[in-house]
Amino acid sequence: MELMGRDFDRVRREHLRGVKLGDFARLWLTAERRADALNAQGQVDWYLAGVQTTCRWLAHAAVPLDGHSGASRELAYAPITHTTARAIEELIEEETQAAERWIGREWPNCPGYVEGVVATLAWTWRRSGVPPIEVEHAQTG
Repeated sequence: MELMGRDFDRVRREHLRGVKLGDFARLWLTAERRADALNAQGQVDWYLAGVQTTCRWLAHAAVPLDGHSGASRELAYAPITHTTARAIEELIEEETQAAERWIGREWPNCPGYVEGVVATLAWTWRRSGVPPIEVEHAQTG
């Protein structure tokens, strides 16, 4: 999924406790690019998919239907409960708790997915201080 400035403009700052919008944007962009590259090779990283899905939901992203590019889009769904309600503080807390209840169990046919969701919500919502994936920072100079 290609991200544009308007995608980042939809992110509500109160969804990112202790995480700067620029840091969230770099993480989400990295997750999307890595997932696209893997998809082009016919591969899936379920941990990365958990990170990606969580970022999309927190950002109120409009995502391509069925993962295909094109004009047909739908609002991102919550990563664990699959609610289509937009992320708000109360729902983010409920989603975080739901994800934490899944710790130690495997999401059906998606090993690592729950861990990716939990790590992303821990970073953005629980203030863990640890991004769920490594992100290269742009060089300045």
